[in-house]
Amino acid sequence: MSGPTPLERLRTRVLALGAPLCVGIDPHPDALPDELPRTVQGIERFARGVLEATAFHAAAIKLNLAFFEAWGSAGWAVLERIRREVPAEVVVILDAKRGDIGTSAERYAEALLGRLAADAVTLSPYLGEDAIEPFLAHPDRLVYLLTRTSNPSAGRLQDLDVGGRSLALAVADWAAERWPDGRVGLVVGATAATQLRELRARVPGPPFLVPGVGAQGGDLGAAVGACHGATAPGLVNLSRAITGASRSTDWQRAAASAAEGWRAAMAATGATLSA
Repeated sequence: MSGPTPLERLRTRVLALGAPLCVGIDPHPDALPDELPRTVQGIERFARGVLEATAFHAAAIKLNLAFFEAWGSAGWAVLERIRREVPAEVVVILDAKRGDIGTSAERYAEALLGRLAADAVTLSPYLGEDAIEPFLAHPDRLVYLLTRTSNPSAGRLQDLDVGGRSLALAVADWAAERWPDGRVGLVVGATAATQLRELRARVPGPPFLVPGVGAQGGDLGAAVGACHGATAPGLVNLSRAITGASRSTDWQRAAASAAEGWRAAMAATGATLSA
């Protein structure tokens, strides 16, 4: 990969926008605008339309692989085309949540960072370093480790006590110590605002990718205030609050307006990234 690294591009983009907005594209057929068919062609039209409508306001675009892979080879082809259409200045995150080791991890990394040329991926840390290093072997790419997620049952395992600290804190401590260069970030949900602030205080270095604002009702101020790390800029992800702003014929215009509004709301929190 020539030119600026994904980390450099992300910093430039966040500073230019004044907000760490990441737009998540999760095209479920049941949530498509009324005018689009519930087919892989409808999925492609929707994903492309959202990208065209929101990229101007986005520091990153997060594509959730599940919604493309469900269509088999046709869905993968759509994913390849959509990824190629993301503007060069916008960072591309593939939300894959992969978690395997050895040659399996190597091939997953090649698929996502090689074939699809993503800038970043989401990974499960459950198998340890063996699940992470094959992705970091791709120079300059970024990974985000699931740490304290935004789903309702997240605490069942992530809040377990591990030697006097939660499992989520243990993951954060481990990642911050082992990979301190900013290439390894943490996924920390805004729906757990107390834990979000606790994690940021505990590990000031790693960037956070923060889901859970918008449709899930997470704390925007806490998300923006905690996302940036000392080593790298963070991101706050919005999916349904932007992509589902309207199901009528004005859906692209509504998505653009929502993205603009969320970008402005993030900027208004006063939590800024240092140049």
